[in-house]
Amino acid sequence: MTTQECRERLAELIKSYALRFGDFTLASGQKSTYFIDGKLVTLTSEGAYCLARCILDKIADTDVEALGGMCIGADPITGAVVALAGEQGIPLIGFLVRKEQKDHGTKKQVEGPLPDGAKVIMLEDVVTTGGSTLDAIAAVEREKQAQVIRVIAMVDRLQGAQANLATAGYPLQSIFTIKELGVEIPA
Repeated sequence: MTTQECRERLAELIKSYALRFGDFTLASGQKSTYFIDGKLVTLTSEGAYCLARCILDKIADTDVEALGGMCIGADPITGAVVALAGEQGIPLIGFLVRKEQKDHGTKKQVEGPLPDGAKVIMLEDVVTTGGSTLDAIAAVEREKQAQVIRVIAMVDRLQGAQANLATAGYPLQSIFTIKELGVEIPA
């Protein structure tokens, strides 16, 4: 499949399996009439492959050394991108950010072979305000002095994440906005 075919198939998978309508409370605390459970796509072989292809296409112009993000949403995405990069001979390291620092063992919040000072891309399945992403960025900057060059999300709900991340100095790219998936959002 080409990257464009992967993107088209990924949209179908999101709309068919991950997008639900009803009354939901989001991680940001906001109420919503729809919810996207990204893991219902990213934990399938086809969804993981298609998303990884789209992400590798978006980072082809960078000298990024590693990518990862907040557990649990970014975990399958990170694994898929690193695996596909390896198949293509692209050296890329994955890392995971725990929601909280461990209180035992190494007491780390950032897991994986991430070298100090690495140039990284943060991954998300779905972003609303960008709060979780900013928390993950703070952890990789604090523990690993990482240089975050951008954030890539599978879906941007268009509820402030892009502006909030930009204000903090981190550009956001999304594979899809919620509008591109055909969902009408209130003005």
